Amino acid sequence: MSQPHALKARIAAVSFATALLLGFFHTPAAAENCDRACLSGLLTQYIDAVVARDPSRLPLAENVRFTEDSEALKLGEGLWQATLTKGTFRQDYLDTRKQIAATHVQLLEGKNQVLLSALLHVKDRKIAGIETLVQRVTPESRLQPKELGKPIRGMNDPVPANKKQSRESMIKTALTYTEGLRIGNFTDAGTPFAPEAYRVENGVIMAGEGCGRDDCGLYSQNIMVHPGIIASVAAVDEENGVVLLWMNFGHTGSSYGEGNSLVTFEAFKVWGGQIHAINAFFRGLPISTARFWPSADPVYK
Repeated sequence: MSQPHALKARIAAVSFATALLLGFFHTPAAAENCDRACLSGLLTQYIDAVVARDPSRLPLAENVRFTEDSEALKLGEGLWQATLTKGTFRQDYLDTRKQIAATHVQLLEGKNQVLLSALLHVKDRKIAGIETLVQRVTPESRLQPKELGKPIRGMNDPVPANKKQSRESMIKTALTYTEGLRIGNFTDAGTPFAPEAYRVENGVIMAGEGCGRDDCGLYSQNIMVHPGIIASVAAVDEENGVVLLWMNFGHTGSSYGEGNSLVTFEAFKVWGGQIHAINAFFRGLPISTARFWPSADPVYK
């Protein structure tokens, strides 16, 4: 082979090898993942679409799955049919590793508040699944939200660099709360509340600073025993140090209404081996209610 032809052959071989390497390092799957800004943007699109009652505004994957209160519906049914406006509260939980965008968001139906828990299961930057829990607050509701005009205290604070926990460790810390509910005692469960920890339920501080009751202590409050409680990991915001659990509190007599249980999406700010803040949106549903979505991670014992 002549020298010019040999040189051309070498150039062609190098070009081909380079193309293969570029293809290897820039796979479509990696390019299609959502970062935090992307996941947050999808949540904004979802909320705007719900308020507009227009699912066509969303970037949907084929055969998108939609549930409301653990019931399978067609997209556009359920809360989509209500006349809503945006409220003042939204707390996101962004799981970039598992591609889950979750939020607690306040909407308004006339003068009444609607507390929406929404999880978007994302694939290739499209919404492949939508999981929601809806609690309507009326003037007769036992809890009247007072804390949803501002962010939940501490929930968005940066995690100290030397206090970050692994994903598995964060989940284990959050699940000590579930264990405390199961046995009715956070002390015996070893639930590690930070000194400043407090708990917000449906927009009301129920424990910790600001609860305004005679007994606000997270360890000293009388906790009902929940022997049948079930937990599932909904999302883990590793950067912001938050674990979001789905829980069905199980059988407790008629505490939550005859034949009902409390079902919740509950967020735990976790770092340094402690729980620093808790935010829950919940509602009463039949005790048989299951999540019907896979846990994002194993429920570590």
